[in-house]
Amino acid sequence: MRLERDEDRLGKLPYSQNISSRARGALLLAGILAPLAFLWGCSGVVSGQSTQAPPPQTYMVSGTIGPAAGGGGATVTLSGAANATITANSSGNFTFTGLANGTYTVTPSRVGYTFNPSSLNVTVSGANITTGLNFTATAQGGQTFSISGTISPATGGSGATVTLSGAASATTTANSSGNYAFSGLANGTYAVTPSRTGFTFSPIVQSVTLSGANATGLNFTATAQVGPTFSISGTISPTAGGVGATVLLSGAAGATTVTNSAGDYTFTGLTNGSYTVAPSNAGFTFTPANQNVIVAAANVTGVNFAATALVAHSAALSWTASTSPVSGYNVYRSTISGNQYLKLSPALVNALSYADTSVQNGTTYFYVTTAVDANGIESGYSNEVSVNIP
Repeated sequence: MRLERDEDRLGKLPYSQNISSRARGALLLAGILAPLAFLWGCSGVVSGQSTQAPPPQTYMVSGTIGPAAGGGGATVTLSGAANATITANSSGNFTFTGLANGTYTVTPSRVGYTFNPSSLNVTVSGANITTGLNFTATAQGGQTFSISGTISPATGGSGATVTLSGAASATTTANSSGNYAFSGLANGTYAVTPSRTGFTFSPIVQSVTLSGANATGLNFTATAQVGPTFSISGTISPTAGGVGATVLLSGAAGATTVTNSAGDYTFTGLTNGSYTVAPSNAGFTFTPANQNVIVAAANVTGVNFAATALVAHSAALSWTASTSPVSGYNVYRSTISGNQYLKLSPALVNALSYADTSVQNGTTYFYVTTAVDANGIESGYSNEVSVNIP
C-alpha cells in the first residue's frame, strides 16, 4: 500500500546548485516526493503520529569479515558502552543490535588467523552503523603452536573458563581434569586468564611468548572462596525474550549464564562485593540495560529485566519521473528539517521508488531527492517530505 499526494503542478525546487541554465533545464526534477508509508512486522501499513509511547531508541552495528574462509565462524567482541560477543555467519557478516548511543570497539578473533585492522572504534549517534566496519582475515602462514596447562585441583579446575588474549583471542573450558589448551597460534605474546564462580586463582593471569615452539605448563591453582557465599537471581520477561537469553555478570567476579524456560537466571557462589548484571538476546532490547547489585552477606533476588522485541521498520518513498532524460536519482535523508541531508543511495537509483530499511523507531525523518544527468550534473533538492516512525 502506498499513500500519495495529488499534485496539479510541479513545486519550485527549494535549492538550486550552481549549474548552467541549459543544464538546469535539463535537470528539472519533475518528481515530487509522495507522502511516505512505513511498515513493521509481517503486515500492515501505518501513517501519522503514533499514539503509543515509543520503546527505547536503540541502533545496530554491523560489518563483514572477509574472505568468508576466515570470517565465517570468527568471534566478534563488542566493548565500550556495552559488551557483547557474537559469531560471524558463514559469509563473515556480523551484527550487534539493541545498542544505545555511545562509543564502542569491535574486535574480531579466530585461532589461526590475523585480522586487519585488529579492531575498530565506532560511535553510535542516532543512527545505525552499517558501513566502514570491515575486516580482512589472513590465515597465519607457516607453523602454528599451542599453549596448554592445568588448573588444579580438579574440583576447582574442571569447568573453569580460560581466556586467551594478546596476539590472538579465544576462550576455552577446562576439561574434567582441569586441563586446557589453545592451538593454531602464531608466534607472539599472549595472556592466559582462568575464571570460575566461587574460586580464586593463583596466579590471576600468566603471560607467555611463543617463539617457534609450543608453550606447556601454564598451570594455575584454584582455591574455593573462604566463608559463606551468596547468589544473585532474577527473571527476564516476557518469556518470548527472556528464554535463552545470555546474562553476563561482571564486577567482583565474572560469569555467564543462560536463562531457563521461564526466563529465570541465578549466579551462585558469590562473595560480598559489587556486581553488574547485563542481559542480551538477539532481536531484543532490555529495560534496564544493566543493573548494579551489591552483595552484602545475603542473597539478592528480584534483579529483573523486561525484554522488548526489536521491530523492523521501513519507509517507502516514491516520486514521478523527471521531464528530461536523466541517468538516475539520489535519495537524501535527515533528522532535521531543511538541512544536514545525507545521501542514502550508494549508487544512482534507476527506479522511481526507494525503500529505506535503516529507519529506527521513535524518530522523524525528512527526505528529498535529486536527479542526475549523463554528465553527472545533479539537480537541486526536490520538495521535502517527512515521516514519523512510531
